[in-house]
Amino acid sequence: MSPFTLLGFVLGYFILLLAVAWYTSRNSNNDSFFIGNRNSNWLLVAFGMIGTSLSGVTFVSVPGAVGKDSFAYFQITLGYLIGYIIIAYVLLPLYYRLNLTSIYNYLSSRLGMRSYKTGASFFILSRVLGATARLYLVVKILQDSILSDFGVPFWVTTLIILIMILVYTYEGGVKTIVFTDTLQTTFMLSGLVVCVIYILHAMNMDFGTAVSTMQEKGYSKIFFTDPGSKLFFVKQILAGAFITITMTGMDQEMMQKTISVKTLKDSQKNIITLSLIMVLVILLFLFLGGLLHLYGAQLSVTASGDKLFPAIALQHMPSIVSVIFIIALISALFPSADGAITALTSSFCIDILGMQRRTDWSEAKKKKTRQRVHLTIAFVFLVFVMIFYKVNDPSMIGVILKVAAYTYGPLLGLFTFGILTRRQVHDKLAPAVCIASPLICFFLDKFQQDIFGGFQIGSELLIINGAITFLGLLIISKKEVPV
Repeated sequence: MSPFTLLGFVLGYFILLLAVAWYTSRNSNNDSFFIGNRNSNWLLVAFGMIGTSLSGVTFVSVPGAVGKDSFAYFQITLGYLIGYIIIAYVLLPLYYRLNLTSIYNYLSSRLGMRSYKTGASFFILSRVLGATARLYLVVKILQDSILSDFGVPFWVTTLIILIMILVYTYEGGVKTIVFTDTLQTTFMLSGLVVCVIYILHAMNMDFGTAVSTMQEKGYSKIFFTDPGSKLFFVKQILAGAFITITMTGMDQEMMQKTISVKTLKDSQKNIITLSLIMVLVILLFLFLGGLLHLYGAQLSVTASGDKLFPAIALQHMPSIVSVIFIIALISALFPSADGAITALTSSFCIDILGMQRRTDWSEAKKKKTRQRVHLTIAFVFLVFVMIFYKVNDPSMIGVILKVAAYTYGPLLGLFTFGILTRRQVHDKLAPAVCIASPLICFFLDKFQQDIFGGFQIGSELLIINGAITFLGLLIISKKEVPV
């Protein structure tokens, strides 16, 4: 398909987003931006969070990884269910009882100001790295498929995308994102279904035949039983549970939308609904991955990994399906990027600058500061996307999970220590513990073969990181919190 035609559809899609943003951001204020005036519809939040949770990386990397790891990713997905239940019935009651805008305020009241600032800082670091890795992958595909034909440099493509996101999140924040994420998730899932149906039709297969063929080729294996393998099902399920607890339940971006729902009961319905939909959607992505590998082999496509789906969709499918793929890909991109920029703005303003505690600031000054932070974070995103562009890792989902293991581990340790114990930490030493833990994990990961032999550390590195942080906090703590 002509790059001009693809560009026209992309611009039309963006105009639709702007219309939604304009309608939803009318009469917005700081409360609207940070927490949607605590009046979001739980069903809209649940559906929109699918797009945020999956992102463009899931859209491209999960199907691309089937050729190497079969359906092993579904083991992690089963762990997600456990994690979502813990979020719904352990973390959400805590957040609602304390009436939090930033979830990291819990660390301030429970552990101390240094612990609070440390937790918020690790969230900011993690979200910047994870969100820009996701953004890089999708921008690279858009660059290669559309804008490179116009001679547009990669950094300009990235800048254009970020400006688009800024335009529709600048005023409304969470209030707008709840609606735009719902729209974008609809487009993303529609694209997924269309691609599955097209490939089945093109290969003259029904669902049962496709599953049987995948089994013959070894693409549909779910459970791996070798305890030494990084794909061992116990490791993967446990890792999935803790990934969800940290990357959703202890993540300001995800919780910012969740606690924008008016009541705890509705917020819990949101999380449980999200978990059930997520399992079905990821299973469909894995099924698509098997189809893509079968179809790619039939067409003698040499692309693999993250490049497989774009190569088939843009070069071996009808023009209308190519358009649907691009729109679906952008729809997977925007929810993860817009929510991240908004949540990072919120966390920096509330947790680092202490905006809610500044009684000497007028509402106008707070709004102006928030807007400046919003623009600054977008610039930081531009810088990190360019760094990923230089590194050019072949599988971004592996990069994102590794980043999560190092940066969310201290958050897991901080929240777990606060919830499970009544001990009081030596707050000044908490930052040192939280920095030392990822460094120890880096050493264990880098030299794991020398230390553990044939035993491989995979996604459970997050759990190890959290446990080391917990142990460190225990060492620097004293008995009971004064009542």
